[in-house]
Amino acid sequence: MDNQIEWKVRGMTCTNCAMSVDKQLKSLGLKDVEVDFMQGLVRFQDTDKISLDKIQDGIQGLGFKVEKTADQNNPAETTLAEKLLGTPFKRFIFCLIFTVPLWLHMVLHLGILHNPIFQWALSTVVLIIGLAYLGRSAWHSLKSKVANMNVLVILGALAAYGYSLYGTLTGRPENFMFYETSATILTLVFMGNYLESRTVAKTQASIKSLMLQQTIMATMLTYGADGTEMTFQVPSEDLKVGDLVLIKSGELVPTDAKILSGQVEVDESILTGESLPVHKSKADILIGNSQIVSGNVRAYINATGKDTVLQHMLRLVEKAQQQKAPMQLLADKISAVFVPAVLILALVGFLLNYFIGAGGFTEALMRSIAMLVIACPCAMGLATPAGIAVGLGRATKKGILFKNAHALENFRYIKNIVFDKTGTLTTGKLQIDGFQHIETITDEGFKQILYNLEKYSSHPLATTILQAFKARPGTAVSSEQDIRFSKVEEIKGEGMRGVTKEGVTYYAVSARKARTLTATNAGTGTDATAMTIDPARHLYLLRETTIIGWVSFKDEIRPEAAQTIQTLKAAGYSTYLVSGDSNANCQAVAGTLGLDHVYSEQSPEQKQKTIRDIKQQAPVVMIGDGINDSPALAEATVGVSLSSATQIAMQTADVLLIREGITHLPLALGLGKHTYTTIRQNLIWAFTYNVLALPVAGLGLLSPSFAALAMGLSDVVLGFNSIRLSWKKVI
Repeated sequence: MDNQIEWKVRGMTCTNCAMSVDKQLKSLGLKDVEVDFMQGLVRFQDTDKISLDKIQDGIQGLGFKVEKTADQNNPAETTLAEKLLGTPFKRFIFCLIFTVPLWLHMVLHLGILHNPIFQWALSTVVLIIGLAYLGRSAWHSLKSKVANMNVLVILGALAAYGYSLYGTLTGRPENFMFYETSATILTLVFMGNYLESRTVAKTQASIKSLMLQQTIMATMLTYGADGTEMTFQVPSEDLKVGDLVLIKSGELVPTDAKILSGQVEVDESILTGESLPVHKSKADILIGNSQIVSGNVRAYINATGKDTVLQHMLRLVEKAQQQKAPMQLLADKISAVFVPAVLILALVGFLLNYFIGAGGFTEALMRSIAMLVIACPCAMGLATPAGIAVGLGRATKKGILFKNAHALENFRYIKNIVFDKTGTLTTGKLQIDGFQHIETITDEGFKQILYNLEKYSSHPLATTILQAFKARPGTAVSSEQDIRFSKVEEIKGEGMRGVTKEGVTYYAVSARKARTLTATNAGTGTDATAMTIDPARHLYLLRETTIIGWVSFKDEIRPEAAQTIQTLKAAGYSTYLVSGDSNANCQAVAGTLGLDHVYSEQSPEQKQKTIRDIKQQAPVVMIGDGINDSPALAEATVGVSLSSATQIAMQTADVLLIREGITHLPLALGLGKHTYTTIRQNLIWAFTYNVLALPVAGLGLLSPSFAALAMGLSDVVLGFNSIRLSWKKVI
């Protein structure tokens, strides 16, 4: 069976780098190839047909370095040169030391600074470093037939260096002294690489904070033969599913666990971004790496390693980052032909300046070099990943998980918001809304009859009755109302039936069944105390065929629902309730929350059709949590599910709200829209920069040195615009 391999690869700095690696791996016949240059990750499905050594050699043959192998997961051997110059910042500082003296000759008149041999020596050191890193990358990109930005940089630096060397060797240095241009281009590109790496690191910061795993010492519980409880400390990575642990106040939860006993307040901000502690007790799940604020619990481990909630979140976020939004596909196509196009334009610019311009060969060459180094395909490649990384990072802090990048972009179209009712707008916890009975029965007698019938049922209505009507110790009821049943049975889908030892039959049934049972009394006037049937009342108590009481229930509305819907409506969204519940219940919830449209008593198939009909008017978001919501979630433009949802609903949805409830739904919608806006701004900047920069350089308005500086800063502007998304108002 194939297994996924994940390698850390150093040296990928742009989309073109990722494209060359992707092309190389697919040419080897590998499947499910994923290349993420922002995180420096390469994933693919392992296969017995190709050795991992051959795959690794193929990647390293492109000029990149596999930092970790799949089988040992050990860091690759690091050379002395890599230790000294292994980061863009170190390379920038090293080259800067040799480049600064070349700048000084323009302002100081010291003889050695103007010596061509001295300038040649300094620039040669910088050129060697440039060729070792940028040149190697350029050469391998040409071999893979996906030319990257470094091809332009190296050609520009070599042109200036070669022109200066020609002047030095021919004894005419006064007209050919451009060593500083060559060194400056390479030094500023290294500076740009450093700034770009910082920008990318910032966009990844919120996600990386989730990845900071530390070894947590867990207190493991065991019991001796005599039942004595014993504890001992073990590292969290040694825990296995089923192990018992004791977690005390102030400690970190070692890994996902389910509480067996005790109550705690838990800080889950690592997962949700919320600073307020969450109360948890028996049967609740504790998330690994969250912190116990107060209280102690005994719990058993229910997930470790890759199966934990935190790791599942990280995989979803990484997968979403690796997917290309539709806008990025256009940028990738342009990037693929960008470098050849710039080379042609630079050549055309040189010819025009030489034959038509008034500057001669030297001026034409300098302008052509400026055109080469000012072009920035990286900006186009970074535009979408940077925006998506920041958007996903901010969403993750609030417990919003986008399972794919398309959902982010699709949010900009949304006009309609469709909610399921039970478990989405309501908590799913039923409460008794009211009850009534005939005058000959007391409240306590009515409650006891229902209690004795419903205690044999597992239906949610029965559970609610048992919790509300259980007789308190010392409660007195008359002997004739202390009903004892000799036989109790469930009427499938309708309610309960009980027969007393005297042979009297009682029913606790739905309105529909009550109507059937009382049909024989219609118009006969056999019982003046008989009660009418109202479908809004959920449960009827009957003695034989006569109604003697009823109970109505209500589903508790989520505390955040009203404010969330108010925010959505203020933002211009149309709101819908689509539920399988009765029309009366749906209308009550919709009226309380101010929803615009109501579709009640819907089967799963009808829900799906309703979503399809609404979607024909305008794109729609569906929020649901049950198995019956899955077809509708799949039908919607974007499906949203809650952390308390069924597994199939979570798998079908595009977006997961990790914190129980819909509080952050407006933020999810806002982040989707503004992430798209940020990506669009980034792409506009990248295209505009390149369209304007090339003619500006070609007209001689910028020297090659300033062109290199502009190229480096172009990514910084783009990065800052992306990072701005982490704090800007989106709702």
